[in-house]
Formats: sequence, structure tokens, C-alpha cells
Amino acid sequence: MMQSLNQVVAKFRVVGSLFTRYRIIIFLLVIGAVYSFVIYRINALASVEPSSDSVNAIVHNKPHIDQATINKIKQLQDNSVNVQTLFDQARQNPFQE
Repeated sequence: MMQSLNQVVAKFRVVGSLFTRYRIIIFLLVIGAVYSFVIYRINALASVEPSSDSVNAIVHNKPHIDQATINKIKQLQDNSVNVQTLFDQARQNPFQE
């Protein structure tokens, strides 16, 4: 038992000495592998097309204004002379301050 443990320790020392000898090369290879994986994932995710369901949901999503709200705005506009002039001015020249 003790002899096999000594053999395992000796093998770890050999591997450890090789690791310390080539640690810079191993480090650069690991960094290169990480960068390669990141670039691969960016490329894969950048070329994904959206599904047709999500495209249809965005294209057909139109804003809806309740008819009661439209009627209330028209009623308020009819009641106020100042608001009527502001609306008319905005319709004539929308870029005026």
C-alpha cells in the first residue's frame, strides 16, 4: 500500500514538473481556447433569425385607442377655445414652437 502511494506521488511530481515547465504554453492554449469559444458563440448567436411568430407579433401589433377616449378628447377640444387654436396651429405648422 505504501509503495503504491509512493508511486502515485512520484507520478504526480513528474506531471507537476512538466506542468511547471510548460505552464506558459498551457496558459496561452487555455486562453486561446476560451477566446475561440467566445468568438464561435458570438458568430452562432449573431446569425440566428427570429421566428415567424415573433415577427408576426411585432408587425401586427398596432396601438389601439379606445373609442370612448377619442370621444372624450373631442369633447374637451370642443369645450376649450384655446385648445382648438393650439390644435389648428399644430396642424398648419407642426414644427413651430
